[in-house]
Amino acid sequence: MPGRYRDERAGSGGGADGPDAGGGLSRGTNQVGVRLYNERLVLSLIRRHGRLPKAEIARLTGLSPQTITVIMRGLEADGLVIKQGRQRGKVGQPSVPFALNPDGALSIGVKVGRRSADIVLLDFSGAVRRTLRKDYRYPEPGAIIGFIASGVRRLAARIPEERIAGIGVATPFELWNWEEEVDAPPGAMQVWRDVDLKAEVEAVSAWPVHVCNDATAACAAELVVGNSGRYSDFLYVFVGWFVGGGVVLNGSLFPGRTGYAGAVGPLPVQVPGTGPRRFRQLIHTASIYPLERRLIADGADPSHPWTSADDWSEQEADVAPWIETVAGDLAMAMVAAEAIIDFEAMIVDGAFPPPIRARLVQRIRARLEDFDRQALPPFEVVEGSIGYHARAIGAACLPLLANFARDRDVLFKDAAG
Repeated sequence: MPGRYRDERAGSGGGADGPDAGGGLSRGTNQVGVRLYNERLVLSLIRRHGRLPKAEIARLTGLSPQTITVIMRGLEADGLVIKQGRQRGKVGQPSVPFALNPDGALSIGVKVGRRSADIVLLDFSGAVRRTLRKDYRYPEPGAIIGFIASGVRRLAARIPEERIAGIGVATPFELWNWEEEVDAPPGAMQVWRDVDLKAEVEAVSAWPVHVCNDATAACAAELVVGNSGRYSDFLYVFVGWFVGGGVVLNGSLFPGRTGYAGAVGPLPVQVPGTGPRRFRQLIHTASIYPLERRLIADGADPSHPWTSADDWSEQEADVAPWIETVAGDLAMAMVAAEAIIDFEAMIVDGAFPPPIRARLVQRIRARLEDFDRQALPPFEVVEGSIGYHARAIGAACLPLLANFARDRDVLFKDAAG
């Protein structure tokens, strides 16, 4: 990867011709000193559209054709974009579109979960090259750090070091708070209080390390790899061992002051049949761990959701009522969220097979009819596009966002207070 991209922060411009003139992502600036901003803007546009000729890039950014020519020459020399075959239009000379070079930069993503850890190698176009996985009863720091060290060595073998943008780590915050839900031995999770996961991964790797909440990382994956610019404002919900989520505003990931924006799990939901004042957090009703407890109560294999991630049909007797509960409570959460920010869409994904995701989205749409939504703008409820690996892929997106995205300051700003 070109050294000039590492750890450099692009300027933001300003004035009438600044990068925010004319609607954010699609406007560039000809001012001196914002070369990196313009390059990142062009890369973001190509990622969103798939491929673009120089004339269209100039039109979308408002930059001069001469400026775009200089930018494209630089990006092509750095190996970040490649020319595609000529496109013949109705008028004028055939155009030559540019696309991202898959080998231009690669990144490694690590997901540390409550039942498993995953490592992925992601190329610059967003395609997964390789994956590694480790299952466990509950997460132990020593074993996980060892898995990360060996996994990174395996995935990075035979790749030029300068082409790896970095390592992203997606992990639940405050792992030590969830011993009972993870079914770990008493006190076993408290060791996580003293673990600096970022420092531990930095010690066993040669690249910059970025750490993010796992659900926020999954939202980043949907934004960078899955959404393709269809929605600029959406609430993303990922149903994993615990439900979580993220927020995208104006086409940018918005982690919030402390990184918890869009977490959704702490939202209150009413416990059926307990009276008007009895509530629990959404995390205890719209997550996968209650399904595991259903399976245990019915004498079924509780590991099935994790070991058979592509097919849950054998557990239909427990899956069907679980879907109904999750759908109702997520519908309530979405109505509440829409009252705060008028999202275009609610995107639902999770660590389950695509048919389960489709059923869940269908039931959420139906359950939304139970709520009075007067004075609320309409919104769509749609399926996410990535599935189980969204958290690991999102982790791998973090170095790409840090090095190449227009809005890296949004994701990597220091938390206040």
